[in-house]
Amino acid sequence: MAVLVFAPIAMERVWGGRLLETHFHRSLPDAEAPYGESWEVVDRAEAQSVVVSGPFSGMTLHELWTEKREEIFGVGLPLSERFPLLVKILDAREDLSIQVHPPAALAAQLKGEPKTEMWYIAAAQKHARLVVGLRKDATRESFAAAIENGSVADLVHEIPVSKGDSIFIPSGRLHAIGAGLLIFEIQQNSDTTYRVFDWNRVGLDGKARELHIAESLASIDFFDVEPELDTAQGAVIASCEHFVVERFTLAAGDSLGLVMPDRFSLLHVVEGAVLDSDGVSWPAGTSLLLPRGEAGIIAEGNATILRSSIP
Repeated sequence: MAVLVFAPIAMERVWGGRLLETHFHRSLPDAEAPYGESWEVVDRAEAQSVVVSGPFSGMTLHELWTEKREEIFGVGLPLSERFPLLVKILDAREDLSIQVHPPAALAAQLKGEPKTEMWYIAAAQKHARLVVGLRKDATRESFAAAIENGSVADLVHEIPVSKGDSIFIPSGRLHAIGAGLLIFEIQQNSDTTYRVFDWNRVGLDGKARELHIAESLASIDFFDVEPELDTAQGAVIASCEHFVVERFTLAAGDSLGLVMPDRFSLLHVVEGAVLDSDGVSWPAGTSLLLPRGEAGIIAEGNATILRSSIP
């Protein structure tokens, strides 16, 4: 069975840029608009990945997951209504809001969905940084006061980052992506974000974007103090109950396939290009779904690949 490739969904964001066009050579819907996100693999009511070629062309990811789950994805997978993962590419020309996703124990109560994710830095400008967690002297009380007086930035922990870095963002971890970063994000299938501080800017409509103060204060893990970037364990750069993400550096002719022969895998081409089993070339920025039993891909030249799977 051939690899499956989906049409990306470009999302305008006030903090976005044009790297999807200039770095990954994509055609964007508008010639000037800021595009901050490309949803590469998604099965949600408001957004659907659609297969662009092959025998399943035109089918949505939701249709594949519900109608051909064992044939394409394999056995022993979650009995979820929708495909459990969501994959994005993020282009942060400006800082994202400081935000948090609700932990599983509180999500329903807060009328949201839990969202654990990981970030892989595909490109970074000089002095780029992430906001992750809190400084050692921050408390819930001092943080709440900082929201009121506009000094939240003084209490958050910043980490300088470079191309090739990665970090795990569990639900409840305060975070923000800084300006000048191109990021692959692999996450739970969720779209709940609580903004706690947005740098006092306005949205694309000219109005201040909504903040979610009460929900954020309920969700933030105030014991998450000054975390560091992750260290790879062999090929594995992130691992949790929801996903496993591995990074591979391939030379021309090297191959990469499934994690397990009877389970699907997702491959994300970060750099270089790869050939699928039909000899079709797929460039950097492409996400490929390898169905169960698929032979895999071969690097055309030097390539960096992320492989994500469900444990």
